[in-house]
Amino acid sequence: MRTTVGIIGAGPAGLLLARLLHNAGIDAVVLESRDRSYVERRQRAGILEQGTADVLRAAGAGERMDREGLRHDGIELRFDRRRHRVDFPALTGGRSVMVYAQTEVCKDLIALQLQDGGPLLFEAEALAVEDAGTDAPRIRFRHEGREDVLECAYVVGCDGFWGVARKAIPAGLAQVFERTYPFGWLGILADVPPSHDELVYARHDRGFALLSMRSPSVSRLYLQVPDGTDAGAWSDEEIWDELERRFETDDDWRLERGPITQKSVTPMRSYVHEPMRHGRLFLAGDAAHIVPPTGAKGLNLAVGDVVTFARALTHRQETGSPELLDAYSATCLRRVWQAERFSYDMTTLLHTAPGATAFEDRLQLARLERIASSRAAETDLAEAYTGFPFG
Repeated sequence: MRTTVGIIGAGPAGLLLARLLHNAGIDAVVLESRDRSYVERRQRAGILEQGTADVLRAAGAGERMDREGLRHDGIELRFDRRRHRVDFPALTGGRSVMVYAQTEVCKDLIALQLQDGGPLLFEAEALAVEDAGTDAPRIRFRHEGREDVLECAYVVGCDGFWGVARKAIPAGLAQVFERTYPFGWLGILADVPPSHDELVYARHDRGFALLSMRSPSVSRLYLQVPDGTDAGAWSDEEIWDELERRFETDDDWRLERGPITQKSVTPMRSYVHEPMRHGRLFLAGDAAHIVPPTGAKGLNLAVGDVVTFARALTHRQETGSPELLDAYSATCLRRVWQAERFSYDMTTLLHTAPGATAFEDRLQLARLERIASSRAAETDLAEAYTGFPFG
């Protein structure tokens, strides 16, 4: 097989890139190791920045998102039994975010790709990227019980942290920056309408809690738990009791309970691989960087990466200049590091670190007081949450 762009991974980044390239008249082949059902069911992110939602609309993939997604114009911070709302449009010139699950984004993009895009091969396991440093890279993959080779002009690895793409960059050229956190998130899906119409980020002495949602009838909630926690060790009643404690306020707000349909624990880490390009191999999304979920940046960073690549390749096709492709890694990393900074700030602002001193607890409260009392500090949070500009 031969194509211009070989894309490894049919998550939202790989699928969106295929759509952007199709709209630009550039052929691509997408290889996905899992089957279609798995891709359309795997639960991941659910918050789309303003820029991400705009890109999906421009790509022709925004109709159902605009019909079924939930536009959010702010978030609520809770601390010391108090509530403070951050008004995004008022602080950012009209920007907002959209609650629309990654599973739904994938369904929309898969339907478009199968309808009028290039080849999308499910259960096609990428085994290796070969000759990445040359003008003729290749993806060796297994599909339908036999090995094959996809010859490409460019390869984009959207295959996540455990994928093969990053392994094709020589170790001597790479720098890795990472931090692991001594806690994780116990997340639940519950068949109950959300108890608040916007996301609630709660800082509590017992640990962080987040109230989110997947739809008007399905709530998504999280509790900070020690690293290595077994989700099954928590009963449904224990989870709801602990959520109630951490969301408590001095007014009459109440947390609604309902049947829990899913439990899982998400580890917390920050990770950046530099560079994000080697020869004609380009990394995107979790293949290159991971953020703790506190800032809702993971999916949105991946979108920024593939938008940057699609613009750069289109520029090359139209002008013959490789300037934007050559700048891909530096362009993406500027945005990546701002998102890493914001995600780290939100994580350390809201989570209770094991062994934290009374001094550190007071500093957290002082930082939250600053956001609640300073328009400048509040604006910085709102601008970062609604999204950094694509490079």
